[in-house]
Amino acid sequence: MKTMLHGLAAALALLLIASFWTSTVISELFLSQASVAAVKQAIVYAFWGLIPALAVTGASGFALGKGRGGRLVSAKARRMPVIALNGLLVLLPSAFYLNAKAQAGEFDALFYGVQALELLAGAINLTLMGLNLRDGLRLAGRSPARLREEGSA
Repeated sequence: MKTMLHGLAAALALLLIASFWTSTVISELFLSQASVAAVKQAIVYAFWGLIPALAVTGASGFALGKGRGGRLVSAKARRMPVIALNGLLVLLPSAFYLNAKAQAGEFDALFYGVQALELLAGAINLTLMGLNLRDGLRLAGRSPARLREEGSA
């Protein structure tokens, strides 16, 4: 049960962050400033789902890893503080700042500088979370390579 809860919460968190990143890039490149402001507002509202998903992912991952060792568990444990600090110190404050600036219609150089930082930090977190997903599947015996082999047999 813990494994399923962990996987679902982690998948939800990863999908939300990927949707934040993608919607930001699309709105900035192809849509109006009003659309950018709507995206920024939606991201802040979506934190009500993201933060609990991240908390459940962290707590269940800690419980699942307790008493386990090995290279994959260690790698996941090393990535988690980076993901958490990046989220708390860069992504969360950036999202609130960018939302406030967008709602005020202030699309100035500082807005775009923070936007670039947020996109970079988001890409880093997506990469690290993707690596954790890969290693989690391996730990659960469900690595993509193994699934492909079983499907072709």
